[in-house]
Amino acid sequence: MTTLSIRVPDSLHRAIKELAAKDGDSMNQFLVTAAAEKLAAMETVDDLRQRAARANLKEFDRLLSLVPDAEPDRGDEMPPPKRGRTKRRS
Repeated sequence: MTTLSIRVPDSLHRAIKELAAKDGDSMNQFLVTAAAEKLAAMETVDDLRQRAARANLKEFDRLLSLVPDAEPDRGDEMPPPKRGRTKRRS
């Protein structure tokens, strides 16, 4: 195990201390967990980008064309677009 000294703004230190105490964790455990979660999220994004680069879009379109065009089940509908927001690119 390695010891690491870091400098953080006082306000961030207070917030970490409060949240760690609220969860019953030490500040050290809180920061180790936060770093592990961030690392996992970044690795997931990298993995998804690599998978997307290997995607066969023609095969995807072919498979998608096999799905019947039907209304979504109740509760599965897309929410209406928010005002002033642009549509996502597809």
